[in-house]
Amino acid sequence: MLESRGLARAMRAQLKTKIRLFAQERGYVPALRVLLVGEEEDSVLYAQNIVRWFSNLGLRSSLVTLPHDARIQQVMAEVSLASTDPDVHGLLVQMPLPSHLDYHEVFCALDALKDVEGLHPENIGLLASGQPRLVPSTPLAGMRLLDEYEVPLGGAEVVILGRSNVVGKPLAQLMLQRDASVTLLHSRSRDLVAHIRRADVVAAAVGRPKLVTGEMLKPGAVVLDFGINFVGGALVGDVAFDGAIARAAMITPVPGGIGPLTNLMLAENLLLAATLQADRADKLS
Repeated sequence: MLESRGLARAMRAQLKTKIRLFAQERGYVPALRVLLVGEEEDSVLYAQNIVRWFSNLGLRSSLVTLPHDARIQQVMAEVSLASTDPDVHGLLVQMPLPSHLDYHEVFCALDALKDVEGLHPENIGLLASGQPRLVPSTPLAGMRLLDEYEVPLGGAEVVILGRSNVVGKPLAQLMLQRDASVTLLHSRSRDLVAHIRRADVVAAAVGRPKLVTGEMLKPGAVVLDFGINFVGGALVGDVAFDGAIARAAMITPVPGGIGPLTNLMLAENLLLAATLQADRADKLS
C-alpha cells in the first residue's frame, strides 16, 4: 500500500522547520494569495481551506474573491497586483475558472516566479527541457511517494491516463527525467487495456470513477490513483481499489494516498518561489 499519512506528518514537521529558518534568515514569512472567481460551493470551500491550512503551517495566506461574471480585465488586475506586490510570494488561481475566462491568458500575466502551481509557460517549458523549477504540486506528490517507497523508475514502462496540464503532462515529464519509458493515454487513445497491461507503473488521472480495474493490471504493477470522484457521497478514485489491490504490488488508496501530500508540495513550491524571488532581488540590488 502506498499510504502517505505517515510521510505527510514527517514532511509537515520538516516544512515547519524550513519556514522557521527562512523567516530567521530573511526576516519575513512567505505569503500565498488565493484568487477565487465565482461562488461555486466546492471552490469556495477549497480556497478557504487552503488559506486556513497554510496559516496553520506557519505561512501567511489571504483570499481574494471576484464574482462569477468578473471580466477578464478585473482578473488580470488582481494577477498584476500579486505579481508586483513584494509582500506576495505566490498566487494560486482557484480552478476551474468560469468558462468566459481563459486560464492561459491569466497565467501568462503572472510573474513566473510567483507561479506556485507551475502553469506559467516559462515553468512548463523549463520542466519540458529537463530543468524543472516550479512544478504542479499533484504530480510532485506522486513522485515523492514513489521515492518514499523506493519504486524503481529507470527503464520502467509507465502508463499515464490523462493529459491535463495539472497532472498528466507534468507527471510524464518527471517520469522521463527518471529514465522511465512513458506512454500518455487520453480520450482518443486506442485499446487502453493493452497499454495498461504491459505497464510496470500505472498513473490514473482522468476523473472517471473506477475506470481501471484489477483485470487490466500487470501482476506486480505499481498504481498511482490521482482520481477524486464522489459516488453516492463517497470519495473514490479512478481505480477500482478492491480488485486492483489483489494484483498490484503497491497502490495508493483514495482517500489517504496522494491527497495528503499535495498541499505540502504546494507549500514547498511557495518556499521555493520566495527563495527565487529573494535571490532575484539580491542580484538586482
